[in-house]
Amino acid sequence: MQDDKALNEWVDRLSQSELPVLKHTARDLAALREDDKKLSAQSVAHAIKRDPIMTVKLLRYLQGHKHKAQTTDVVQVDQALLMLGVEAFFNNVAPQPLIEDLLRSHVVALPPVLRVIHRSHRASGYAYDWAVYLHDLHFEEVRMTALLHNIAEILMWCFAPDAMLKIHDIQHQDKALRSHAVQEEVLGFTLAALQKALVTQWALPELLHTLTDELSADHARVRIVTLAINLARHSANGWDDAALPDDYKELGELLRISEEEAMIMVTTEAGLVCDLSVVH
Repeated sequence: MQDDKALNEWVDRLSQSELPVLKHTARDLAALREDDKKLSAQSVAHAIKRDPIMTVKLLRYLQGHKHKAQTTDVVQVDQALLMLGVEAFFNNVAPQPLIEDLLRSHVVALPPVLRVIHRSHRASGYAYDWAVYLHDLHFEEVRMTALLHNIAEILMWCFAPDAMLKIHDIQHQDKALRSHAVQEEVLGFTLAALQKALVTQWALPELLHTLTDELSADHARVRIVTLAINLARHSANGWDDAALPDDYKELGELLRISEEEAMIMVTTEAGLVCDLSVVH
């Protein structure tokens, strides 16, 4: 049973904390700030969009400093930077602390969090490409939704590494256990519940809300993001993962192409040599 008190305490703690970013994000932003020839809203946005937590930091800041005349929430990094201004971004949304520094005393938790971030980045790339392929004009919101889908898990690795390592160890010892059950046992709540609460508290893109709505499961954008997340997770286990053929089949149905063409599309992007026999 979910411990609502524990969940609310974590939502409050994360909402009051300075969220950490990747070292390479801080390095890239610092380099841009010192190079007038390369500094632009576009170049800064490119650096931010590779880091899910840096993206959330920017959106949270803008949400908390909305103009009275602003009637809609900003859900795109490029748009947020244009509204805020590059100099104001650097002065008010610091790319610190660093994840690597925060986990210095829990270095064993660093590889898992980096894997989740890498997986999120890969999912965002898939989602963007497929949204563009389907001529969805909201392709950037689709990309961001895939990037931020695992934000709760990323943050818990940063702020509760011991608990997350315990969850990992329990599941490793007994792969039959459901992840939600283990998370609830250790944390008192599931990561999905925390994700939903943070999305609401921080006014993150509406599509993140829609992902948790079973009635929207057949919505094209939800299908794109869900499949991108699944494909990124399964391929992270290796390109021989048993779940991938089903992903290729679903992607083919989504893009109205054959299963083989879907696999070629995905594996070509990954720089792999395709063997069409694996989809049969």
